[in-house]
Amino acid sequence: MGKGLFINCKEELDIMRILLSIGIDNYSGSLKLKGRAEEAQAFAELMQSNDDGQANFHVKVEKNVSTVAELNRIIRTFFKGEGNLAVLYFTGHGLNNQNGSYIVTPDYEEGNEGVSMDSIMNVLENSLWQNKIIILDCCHSGAFGLSNGNGKISSIISKGTVVLAASTSDESAYIVNGKGIFTNLLMEALRGGAADIAGNITPGSVYAYIDKALGPFDLQRPVFKANVSQFTILRKVVPRIPLETLMKLVQYFKDADAIFPLDPSYEYTNLPDAPPYLKEPYAVSQHVETFKILQKFQSIGFVEPVGEEYMFFAAMESKSCRLTPLGQQYWKLIKEGKLHSII
Repeated sequence: MGKGLFINCKEELDIMRILLSIGIDNYSGSLKLKGRAEEAQAFAELMQSNDDGQANFHVKVEKNVSTVAELNRIIRTFFKGEGNLAVLYFTGHGLNNQNGSYIVTPDYEEGNEGVSMDSIMNVLENSLWQNKIIILDCCHSGAFGLSNGNGKISSIISKGTVVLAASTSDESAYIVNGKGIFTNLLMEALRGGAADIAGNITPGSVYAYIDKALGPFDLQRPVFKANVSQFTILRKVVPRIPLETLMKLVQYFKDADAIFPLDPSYEYTNLPDAPPYLKEPYAVSQHVETFKILQKFQSIGFVEPVGEEYMFFAAMESKSCRLTPLGQQYWKLIKEGKLHSII
C-alpha cells in the first residue's frame, strides 16, 4: 500500500477544499527517481494554509504508491463526494505511446504502464466537485485531456476543470539538482510570485508566472487547459500593498490622467549633509512618505515617472509621475467604489 497520510488542518473551512499530493520515487532500475516524494510532501504543506496561517485545504499525501490498481483506487476515492474545489498534484514518471498517455506506476510493464490519463478524465467528468484542478509534473503531461478520435487529436476538458502540466505531450519534464523545474517554479508562484495586488493566486496567474520564467529557455513548455467561467483562488498571501494604501491613488491623482509634480523634497537622501545629489528644497518628511508610497505604486505597475527612467531622478530633476493604464483602471475602480468587491 502507498504511505498515505492526512496532514492536520483546521476543520473550519468556509468552503470545502481538498488536495491530494502524490509523489513516486520507487520505480525499478533506471526509472528510479529521487526527491519526488519529498516534493509532494512540501507541496501539500505549503497548500495546507494561506500566508496568514488560515486553513486553505484539507490535504492528503501519498508517497511511493506501488501499483496501478492502488493509484487508481486512491484517485477515484479522492474525487468522490462533493464540495467546492478538489486539487490533484502528481510528480513522477509520465508516458505517452501508441496506446495512450499514463501516469506511470512502479509495477510498469508493457500493456500495464500506469494510470491512464483518459481514465482520470472520466473520473473528473463524473465527479460532483464544482471545481477540479489537475497539476502534473511528469514527462508528456500535456497529453492530459487530449483525445485521439477519427484520426484527429482534440482537447476534451470536462466542465469546471483546469489542467496545469509541466510539458507538452511530446516533451520531457526536466529535473535540475534533484528538483523538478516545473514544481520549483510552481512553489515560487504559490509563495507569492503569482499573486495579484490583493494577494490572490489563481491557476491562471500560476501558469503565467511559470510560462514567463521558462520563456527564454528551450527546455519544456508548460501547458494550461481550462473549461471554467472563472478562476478559483488556489492560495492567498499578504498583499504587497494594503488596501488602505491603494485607496491613496485617488488622493494623489485627482483625475485618472493627472500628473503628480515632484521636486527634490520628495527624496529622503536629499539632506544638507548628504552630497552629491544635494538640491534645494531639501527632504520634507511628509513628502518623503508620499514618495515612498508612489514608489510602491510603481513597483506594481500603477505609476511611472515622466521624462525620466527612475523615480529618483524624476524627483531630483523636479519632474513628475503619472498613472499607467493599469493604474488608471484601479483609480476608476476606487472612484466607483468597486475596489472592495475584487479584494
